[in-house]
Amino acid sequence: MFKLKHLEKVQTRKELIALAKSEGVNLKPTLKKLAYEEELRELQTELALLLQHIIQHQLRVAVIFEGRDAAGKGGSIKRFVEHLNPHASGVVALTKPTDIEKGQWYFQRYIEVLPNRGEIKFFDRSWYNRAVVEPVMGFCTKEQYHIFMSEVPSFEYMLHEDGIKLIKFWFDISKDEQKKRFDSRLENPLKNWKFSPVDLKGQELWDENTHYKEQMFTDTHTVYSPWVIVETNNKELARLESLRYVLSQFDYEGKGSTKATLQHDPNVVYKYFRKSKKLDL
Repeated sequence: MFKLKHLEKVQTRKELIALAKSEGVNLKPTLKKLAYEEELRELQTELALLLQHIIQHQLRVAVIFEGRDAAGKGGSIKRFVEHLNPHASGVVALTKPTDIEKGQWYFQRYIEVLPNRGEIKFFDRSWYNRAVVEPVMGFCTKEQYHIFMSEVPSFEYMLHEDGIKLIKFWFDISKDEQKKRFDSRLENPLKNWKFSPVDLKGQELWDENTHYKEQMFTDTHTVYSPWVIVETNNKELARLESLRYVLSQFDYEGKGSTKATLQHDPNVVYKYFRKSKKLDL
């Protein structure tokens, strides 16, 4: 262990690393964590500047977070909103529809929570529940599914024409990584609440989820509302790169005033490319 007198003499990061090396202490995990926290803070500062731009210019922005169970959607949303003005931002995480809502047009309850002028809203799952989760789990009929899929492009075109900037993220992880995260949730009493009956089927129905996911991309990826894939097993990287992507979509006052890298990594975040052969149900 470091002796206090040795630490007191350290003046620079380089000297600290040299001291740790001489004492046989591995600082790499700590330094990596500190670098992540610093980069995150700078990107969050940029996001705060973007929000001021959204307020000033009365923009309406909706960011959808979809993806595999345990892919890191909630953790990313938390990093997006934790330092934003709550009067101009918010998280939308609707519970299952009520009996009254079940009798309404499927999109109606989502329309009611879309961003107003000068707001950015983050959707922790969205109307796309009906594109993957519901058909896989048997929560909707085939007819309801097909009606929904035929209506989505028109619905999102109306949002586009009405001036709403819609960003659609799909967070993807490997099957092995998903299992690790499920196991971690079960072992951690602070994360037990995140584990649901649907999660129990996540591994078993992996291929079915993949099928409906690809069908969703094929039918709902458009020029005005493209799907943006965030593909990595690294939670921290997913958070940083999704932040960078959102920032890249706007020109705002003070952009780049921090030391943050604002260009997202195209190997991690990229727009969906249509398959040459369409999937058929």
